[in-house]
Amino acid sequence: MLASDKTSAPSGFPERYSRQILFPGIGAAGQPRIAGATVALIGCGATGAAAASLLARAGVGRLILIDRDFVEESNLQRQVLFDEADARESLPKAEAARRKIALFNSEVEVQAHIADLNPANIHQLLAGADILLDATDNFETRYLLNDYAVEQGKPWIYSAAIGSYAVSMNILPGDTACLACIFPEPPSGTVETCDTAGILNSAVNFAASLAVTETLKFLVGPPAKLRRTLLSCDLWTNDWSQIKAGHPRADCEVCGRRDFRHLRGEGRPHITLCGRNSVQIHEHNRPVDLAELQARLKPHGQVRFNSMLLRFDREGYTMTVFADGRAVIQGTTDISVARTLYARFIGS
Repeated sequence: MLASDKTSAPSGFPERYSRQILFPGIGAAGQPRIAGATVALIGCGATGAAAASLLARAGVGRLILIDRDFVEESNLQRQVLFDEADARESLPKAEAARRKIALFNSEVEVQAHIADLNPANIHQLLAGADILLDATDNFETRYLLNDYAVEQGKPWIYSAAIGSYAVSMNILPGDTACLACIFPEPPSGTVETCDTAGILNSAVNFAASLAVTETLKFLVGPPAKLRRTLLSCDLWTNDWSQIKAGHPRADCEVCGRRDFRHLRGEGRPHITLCGRNSVQIHEHNRPVDLAELQARLKPHGQVRFNSMLLRFDREGYTMTVFADGRAVIQGTTDISVARTLYARFIGS
């Protein structure tokens, strides 16, 4: 680019946002709104990492990142904020994302929470967020998020990607249908995951781009610009579909009757399957001294740990223990086996 061709940023804004400010939909009036906003992302995997990167580069002032998982080599095909060093160190995804964002936009405040979002912590972790972005891998958390958003009157964006398929829907409490209006109950039976059906990184980035664009629309206004459909597409077959989200249903359990059973934790399992031939145990909420645990487990298998988590390998199983007592046991989908291993090596 010739020096004479360089477009200066409007007064008061860094040069980095000059091209975004030139876009009429944002402009000089919209950028301060973006800078003053707080966006929460629930999940920092494929969709969450892409969305976090886009939001940070757009200049969102504060990001709340919540994720219960850690980086593995198989993530690197699609999870754009992580690298091989993160996978070797098994860094928690929320912390790895925070570190990467700091390298390309140190002005963004990032709060990284290595946690499983649940009824006990959701009000604390999401406090202050202007809008919530779903980047989870399970409907259990999505219905919890839907309850919270309707209770608090906060907008949230449902996003998912699997194979070459991506889907997105804006949920604006009091204006559009909520998740429970459209899907009164979670899907039953076997649900495909990226571990069983595979996934294209382009589908992930498409879903993230849809969610981030809608987020920016919400932050700068006007609300009429927000899409009011459930949009789905298959990038491989070129099949597209849009279904009108409509208005809240009067008989909806959540927005009609305001019965927040997911927020109350009713029927929520203490032990959940989380894919990858593994079981997550989150029934124990207690601080764990990882250094002490490492010394105790060292005679029984291979142990690696840092300040955020510990990994213990023994006889075909890998136990990843977090500082809050939560654990992921890989090598089984049998809940009783996972519970036995946890009790034997971590404690009941």
